[in-house]
Amino acid sequence: MATTINSVHGTNRRRFLKGLGAGLTALHVVPAHVLGGESGPAPSDKLNVACIGIGGRGRASVDACGGQNIIGLCDVDDAVAGNAYTTFPKAKKFRDFRKMLDELDKSIEAVTVGTPDHTHTVAAMDAMRRGKHVYCEKPLAHSIGEIRALMKAARERQVITQLGNQGHSTGTIRDF
Repeated sequence: MATTINSVHGTNRRRFLKGLGAGLTALHVVPAHVLGGESGPAPSDKLNVACIGIGGRGRASVDACGGQNIIGLCDVDDAVAGNAYTTFPKAKKFRDFRKMLDELDKSIEAVTVGTPDHTHTVAAMDAMRRGKHVYCEKPLAHSIGEIRALMKAARERQVITQLGNQGHSTGTIRDF
């Protein structure tokens, strides 16, 4: 029986290719600075974000997430949405946030809510119940009851939530 060098050392074609594939994959998830490149997040360090309400104040939330993977954009009015669709061409476009959350549910990690005030609670609650982290512009809700319901959902689903209060959501508020 002929013995090859590869079988003596416990390596065969399948193991070699498997190891090579794992090594190449690691190059895509290891931050660039580890490999001596420019500093920046690894692709695996970016969040998949869906944005509900992308015009007006909502657009500021979209732009603030621009370094992440914007995978869904939703607005009922294309004119108000402006050029957000062209700025983030890879994002799927929706007019109904419920359809967006249904379709992209497994891919979404975080949601921004920048809709008109009367829909903040509804959109934020739908996202939280699905286990998504939420950034919502103010006001979060119209009543203490709605606030308590959102707090309960956030605790139960263990999601991070933040209420945007423009100047109070940035580091400049702490500058003297």
